[in-house]
Amino acid sequence: MTLRHASYFLLMAVLLVLVGVLQSWSVAMGLLNMCLISAILALGVNIQWGYAGLFSVGTMGFVALGGLAVVLTSMPPVHEAWSAGGLGVLGGLAIGVLAIIAAVQVHRRMAKGWARLAVQAVVVIGGFFLYRAVLDPAVDAIEGTNTAVAGYLGGAGMPVILSWVVGGLLAAGAAWVIGKVSLGLRSDYLAIATLGISETIVAIMKNEDWLSRGVRNVNGLPRPVPYEVNLQNNPDFVAWAQSFGFDAVEGSSIFVKACYAVIFVVVLALIMWLSERAWNSPWGRMMRAIRDNETAAKAMGKDVKKRHLQVFILGSAVCGIAGAMLVTLDGLLTPATYQPLRFTFLIWVMVIVGGSGNNWGAVLGGFLIWFLWIEVEPIGIWAITNLTAAMPEDSGLRAHLLDSAAHVRLLTMGIILLLVLRFAPRGLIPER
Repeated sequence: MTLRHASYFLLMAVLLVLVGVLQSWSVAMGLLNMCLISAILALGVNIQWGYAGLFSVGTMGFVALGGLAVVLTSMPPVHEAWSAGGLGVLGGLAIGVLAIIAAVQVHRRMAKGWARLAVQAVVVIGGFFLYRAVLDPAVDAIEGTNTAVAGYLGGAGMPVILSWVVGGLLAAGAAWVIGKVSLGLRSDYLAIATLGISETIVAIMKNEDWLSRGVRNVNGLPRPVPYEVNLQNNPDFVAWAQSFGFDAVEGSSIFVKACYAVIFVVVLALIMWLSERAWNSPWGRMMRAIRDNETAAKAMGKDVKKRHLQVFILGSAVCGIAGAMLVTLDGLLTPATYQPLRFTFLIWVMVIVGGSGNNWGAVLGGFLIWFLWIEVEPIGIWAITNLTAAMPEDSGLRAHLLDSAAHVRLLTMGIILLLVLRFAPRGLIPER
């Protein structure tokens, strides 16, 4: 990384400090935490696109699975729901898995022909109806138990940090299944397939209340850092915060966010170190060779589809970890908030602006784009307010401009993307 590239990160640090000085340090620390998570998401997409040229737009689905992992791993089990229908759900899922396995075995062991198709149809259709016959009554019983605060099975009650690992594994498992089906497709069809599958994942989370409470959300998720209320009731902490010029409320907020930042920096540094090791290894050189010329790589005996599956799983796992971190930071799971604009296309802008094929560029893009995504709106409101200060209070034009300030962030993202593609098409920190 050159001195100019290092200056970009120094500029980001200055911008975050300015937010602390001009707005508040609590806002600045919250912004830093989201920049760190965005950098990890950008690294995950960069592994898929920058390493192997896989144009996947299913990032939203893997982020959502990471968030779901926090609920399944860290929330305490709802014993009333388990008594009502827990065994029925497990039995129904087991029947579904066995039906899929049986259909695969029929496909492998029987000779090609109408007989095989008929047996497969009987296995799949019969297995589906049996699966629904066992699952549906159990789901109805679970979702009918104390729906105001429960109505779902809960989780395993394990430490929340462990759920970040589970989030990565859950996303990796889903990526293996998706990759087996989709990676043989051409790049544009791969994008369509992954986007559709990610929407399916989110739709399941929205509608299967027994799994994630659906649109009723899951709140009160455990956290790996202290609670602000406990800090505010601690006289020693209050005295310590006041020694820095903060009251108990602001001091506790800054301290908690700083604790999150330390954990997130450790995770980002670990993923960055592993990514750099992989990038500079023989495996990384092989992936770049496959990316640049698949035909030549196949001629050299490389199993391109297998390598694509590897890198697709790795990138998805990183996105799953980031999704679990995000839900832990928020303290709640809200399936309705998973939108392609936020959790797929904005991440792609980060990678493109930062520099695809360069891990440092992906991190820079994550910081820069998320900072602008958040700060451009208040800056736009401030600028429009000052520019229209001379207009009458009842001016329709002034009201229209102020109402439109919320859309400045979308305009800014488009302008930045156009400028980067025109003047730095390989990104701010391009691949060497």
